[in-house]
Amino acid sequence: MSCSAPFKMRLVHLDLKGAPPKVSYLSEVFPLFHALGANGLLIEYEDMFPYEGRLRLLRAKHAYSPSEVTEILHLARLSELEVVPLVQTFGHMEFVLKHEAFAHLREVALFPNTLNPHEAESLALVKDMIDQILELHRGVRWLHIGCDEVYYLGEGETSKQWLQQEQNSHAKLCLSHMQAVASHVLAQHPGTRPLVWDDMLRDIPQEQLKASGVPQLVEPVLWDYGADLDVHSKIFLMGKYQECGFQRLWAASAFKGATGANQALPPVEHHIRNHEQWLQVAVSGPVDTLQGIILTGWQRYDHFSVLCELLPVGIPSLAACLQLLVHGVFAEDVKLRVEHFLGVSSLEIMDTMSEGAGSFPGSDIHALVTQISLHLRSSVDTLLERNSPSLGHDERVVVAWVLLQQMEVPPRSKK
Repeated sequence: MSCSAPFKMRLVHLDLKGAPPKVSYLSEVFPLFHALGANGLLIEYEDMFPYEGRLRLLRAKHAYSPSEVTEILHLARLSELEVVPLVQTFGHMEFVLKHEAFAHLREVALFPNTLNPHEAESLALVKDMIDQILELHRGVRWLHIGCDEVYYLGEGETSKQWLQQEQNSHAKLCLSHMQAVASHVLAQHPGTRPLVWDDMLRDIPQEQLKASGVPQLVEPVLWDYGADLDVHSKIFLMGKYQECGFQRLWAASAFKGATGANQALPPVEHHIRNHEQWLQVAVSGPVDTLQGIILTGWQRYDHFSVLCELLPVGIPSLAACLQLLVHGVFAEDVKLRVEHFLGVSSLEIMDTMSEGAGSFPGSDIHALVTQISLHLRSSVDTLLERNSPSLGHDERVVVAWVLLQQMEVPPRSKK
């Protein structure tokens, strides 16, 4: 492994809000993550965390038990993967605010995604969530407190009245809640540093950011998942954050879950290009400013959205992106290393995804999804185009089912 890799920390994001892996599967993929070049995990539990007390209703039906969380952390240590837990504390709060017991804490009554920052109970709720998560993650160096995509902020009735005062603004409203949450983390859990997604900070004037005190409390994670990421604008943004007083910054790329809410197969070339651009940012920007990069793998765009690429389906893309970060270029020899790690004969970068079963954990799922996505869909589309005037909805479903039965679907693993 190259010792000159520009990102000291390379965290794989495990988004558990939808199709969360069994612990037994994580025991198989963690060693692979390490071998590919990862040295950390960003674990976004959402409703999979075993909350207790008044928060117990947040648990999904099949949430991990406390002993399973402990086992996940043990498995991560065995593979030398440092864990950073993530808990949403402002936006993306659907898994909390959908419940009747907490619905009164919504910023806008109709929408369960954003927390009302004016309510004292809102901060108490967030503190309780943080404390329970850190109780099972004692000694972690970082806690990600989310704070991205805080939709409808300022649109609640209390916020509208508050914003009528001349000195108040949407930026001040956002920063004050972020400051309160981060201050709790630092006061009650010394040694744990809060991370935040940076999108709510980008357009806030420099002087206001500096005066808020937030730069002394959190480390922003600059996220951009585009294949055409603007390197110069990212370097400029890093400079702005530094001048505001942020001492440490992070980057966030994507290996899946960023190119369509119902995407089935990750476009590998897109994600490789995204990481190539982030490498340019790292080598061209201020020295030693970026502490690491988080390779995000979103499972759903939000709590109520459909699933996008499953984790096993995204592993070839993850492998290519991690090896690119380690070696600095995705040359032919790096591609051969990725193919060796995955046990595939050929990794097709230009196509949606290569065919062939492979031998990596979950490769049977990958092969099945590939067959359905690349073969069944085109077969159904062709048939429907020829017969669409004469086929009703039920008949179309039957056509898809018959075609699926005719495919040679690989057997499931017996593990």
